[in-house]
Amino acid sequence: MVQQMTINQSGFHVSHYWIEPVSFALYEERTIQEWARLLQYAGSLIVLVTEEGEPVGALLPETIVAAISHGETAIEKALESVEVIEIENRRTPSPDGSKVVLIKEGNDYIGAVTRENWRRAREEYEQKAILEAILENAYEGIVIVDKQGKIVKMNNAYRSFIGGKDEAEVEGKFVADVIENTRLHEVVKSGIPERGEIQLIEGQNMVVHRIPIWQNHRVVGAVGMLIFEGVSELYEILQRARVFLSEESPSTEPTKKNATSVERRLIGRSEALQSCKCFARKVARTKATVLLTGETGTGKELFARLIHQMSNQANGPFVAINCAAMPETLLEAELFGYEEGAFTGARRGGAVGKFEQASGGTLFLDEAGEMSNALQAKLLRVLETKQVDRVGSCRPVQTDFRLIAATNADLNHLVADGKFRKDLYYRLVAITLNIPPLRERKEDIPYLISAFMDRFAQEYGLRHKRFCEDALHAFLEYDWPGNVRELANAIDYIMAIGEEEKVTSDTLPPFLRNHAAKKESLKAVARRSEKERIEQAIVLANGNKAKAAKLLGIHRATLYRKLKEQESS
Repeated sequence: MVQQMTINQSGFHVSHYWIEPVSFALYEERTIQEWARLLQYAGSLIVLVTEEGEPVGALLPETIVAAISHGETAIEKALESVEVIEIENRRTPSPDGSKVVLIKEGNDYIGAVTRENWRRAREEYEQKAILEAILENAYEGIVIVDKQGKIVKMNNAYRSFIGGKDEAEVEGKFVADVIENTRLHEVVKSGIPERGEIQLIEGQNMVVHRIPIWQNHRVVGAVGMLIFEGVSELYEILQRARVFLSEESPSTEPTKKNATSVERRLIGRSEALQSCKCFARKVARTKATVLLTGETGTGKELFARLIHQMSNQANGPFVAINCAAMPETLLEAELFGYEEGAFTGARRGGAVGKFEQASGGTLFLDEAGEMSNALQAKLLRVLETKQVDRVGSCRPVQTDFRLIAATNADLNHLVADGKFRKDLYYRLVAITLNIPPLRERKEDIPYLISAFMDRFAQEYGLRHKRFCEDALHAFLEYDWPGNVRELANAIDYIMAIGEEEKVTSDTLPPFLRNHAAKKESLKAVARRSEKERIEQAIVLANGNKAKAAKLLGIHRATLYRKLKEQESS
């Protein structure tokens, strides 16, 4: 069951991250239940050895559980075969079959790699190789920096552009010492992406992107990209694009252009937002009724427009109406239309309603939960019969539209309270897209800040402002009850009112400054309380830090860290 081999140079490197500590036990007579208890005590795996120290096999939790569940009594049925690998130059080949790999260095076993970890290590290795190939073969110059602004990786295209430097000459160096006029280290501090910026490098105006890398709600680095060889090439590409667009079919181009335009307005890279976009694309393939739910300001109408523009009805009209914006009688007239003389003040010749206007396209009913029960019943009849009776008319009019409804109310509760009809509710909720609030996708905030700064800079003819770390922190700490709309208004204030080029916590809108001050006040109270508890514990322990840590229920190292933080503050 054991193979011995020496590793050659052709294998891939398994890092210590994947190597688990291993326990050894003498291969002797025990019941399978006794071995299970021993494994539970030892941890993830046990290697059984002979009296001479030779490995016999390995016990894993999954193998012993499987053996017991099948009624096995002999431990041999639960043993996993072992392969011993000696490390040379830290390179390890793939093991034969499904085995546990015991890693040996000299005369000592330094750990083991399970089949699952071996698979993950192999995937990690292959993904790294693919990324390396992409970086080195990319037309664009790409540089990656860590959170200190030091270069982790610079591809061949970028190194060639700045003078053909070797990897050793750039990696580990502060980015500003290698690339002139860069702001990549500033992007690491601010966390705000900078796209399409002009940067003078090697005497040429270059178009660059600077994108922060976020991990667990923290900036851990940034990526810089030289997108074009220069501004002159950008103009050439734009000219070619104009020619291409002028040659495309006019019947299809507006639809594709509009769908792309709408999707670009749904800004962010969070998994939650991408999942919503993916769902919208799938729904767009059908004519099914869609219900969009979410808080105010989350972008429900944008998603409705996206579904419309990606659907087969994209060349038809998109008609929107807010059901909460007008009284019931006026809303009915707006939806159904009316004949001349139908009511006092009716327009001469009557009017076509939204149901008819949307025929061949999409009707977007915003705040659908605000409709009266009577109007809900009439809407349901239109959906079922595809016919509309104008106010004051006895002749039904045919219509065929796709309905997208939206609400920030809980329709389920409204149904329970008798404020929303069950039959219409079941018609609407079959396909529901819930759009998450901004507080649940805060990783999108830096991208939203960047996009809205772009918009208002163009609108007001102003230069971009630079966000300082404390300002971004205030944006990330705030929960944004008004969601994206509220954030857009905050950026509007900063661009229109703020006179400084840098955005700090002192130049934020008043509501953000007040919120940041309250949070800081609460943190200060918590810090004072913690300091008092630590001081009391040290007094009770007569100055003994180990005893004080025990009294506080924390590790001694944690206590020392907290004391150091208190000293520095």
